[in-house]
Amino acid sequence: MKAVIQRVKNASVTIDEELYSSIGAGMLVFFCVEKGDSADKIDWFVSKISSLRIFEDEEGKMNKSIQDIEGELLIVSQFTLASDCRKGTRPSFDNAEKPDTAQKMYETFINKLKSIKLPVKTGKFAAMMQISLVNDGPVTFVLNK
Repeated sequence: MKAVIQRVKNASVTIDEELYSSIGAGMLVFFCVEKGDSADKIDWFVSKISSLRIFEDEEGKMNKSIQDIEGELLIVSQFTLASDCRKGTRPSFDNAEKPDTAQKMYETFINKLKSIKLPVKTGKFAAMMQISLVNDGPVTFVLNK
């Protein structure tokens, strides 16, 4: 599993030229399930994302979590994070999990975040989406497990 986390002032997903979902201050999370990933990894990602201290405190230090600032999450499925670009010029996506399995794990990830009372919005699995964001910082992190 992989995730790219961006601290945002706001972010949105548009599908077929219609606004699908949007958030204010919080995190935009691009989430990828790779072959061989197990459901126990989801718990690690939920714990890490919900407690990661990437928001500034009163002294300007990254010392607050998404929960501390009462921020929102926008979770977008992103199979291209599983790409391998080491050979040639066309990325290989052989490491991406099959769509049916990946979708179940993506939905489990979202439901577990919601179960700890985080405000979660999403993209649409396997849809062509346009993502808009105002990165706050910029602050971007990559999580691998």
